[in-house]
Amino acid sequence: MLPSRLFNITASLSGILRDLEGMGIQVEVGDDFARYRAYRSQQPDRGPIYPMFDVATSYVDRTNGFWICGFNANGELVHTQAVRLLDLSGISLATHLNDHRHKYITPDTTPDPNCTFYSGPEALQTITGQVCYQGDFWLRAHGLGGPRSQGATALLSRVLFEIMVGAWNPSFVFALVPKRLGAKGAHLRYGYTHCEPGRWLGPDQQVTEEDYLIWMGARDMANMLAPVPGMSQHTLGVSAVRSTTIVDAKDHLDARANV
Repeated sequence: MLPSRLFNITASLSGILRDLEGMGIQVEVGDDFARYRAYRSQQPDRGPIYPMFDVATSYVDRTNGFWICGFNANGELVHTQAVRLLDLSGISLATHLNDHRHKYITPDTTPDPNCTFYSGPEALQTITGQVCYQGDFWLRAHGLGGPRSQGATALLSRVLFEIMVGAWNPSFVFALVPKRLGAKGAHLRYGYTHCEPGRWLGPDQQVTEEDYLIWMGARDMANMLAPVPGMSQHTLGVSAVRSTTIVDAKDHLDARANV
């Protein structure tokens, strides 16, 4: 990554990381997905890690992904999220989801994953090129006064977007959220500008799960990340990020969606 671009990302993130530290969250960024899998395995109260981010089932490493974790003052994991870079050149997101549906379907939601497909959003046909998938977003609830009520969801998602756009400059980014969250405007808290209802249809055309597709194009991302006039920048504290191991620009340009 060019020094100038790295400086811009650091400047953009400095205030956000300070705010997160004020909420009691120390951020760690990494691209070792074996380490991420180890973190996720420490959470018996959550479902298993999704296959797209699991090194045991997918080709995901420093060339096509990174993750963000948050820890409290006691070193306990309180936040996770991850992103994958997908090369969808010449194909649509609809084709990709059909070909790799097993890695997006929530386990035990359909009687036959081989005959279950995602449908509904019109954007499935137009999302193509270099596309990022954001998933596994989780933030521990602490009730009133906790990180969620202080706006930590938006800040943590912003950290991922700043690094993702600075490193890869994708044409699109998307995520899938449960209907109960999408209907409440969850995409706005995550920073997305588009939200379309979608559903997984099983072997008898029954609805097995309802997931909303939230997404942004390159212009949406540029507008979302544009500096706000009058907003001050802070100096990044050394303790703000525990580990940052994102690969350089050449590696990102060579990345492919070996899912």
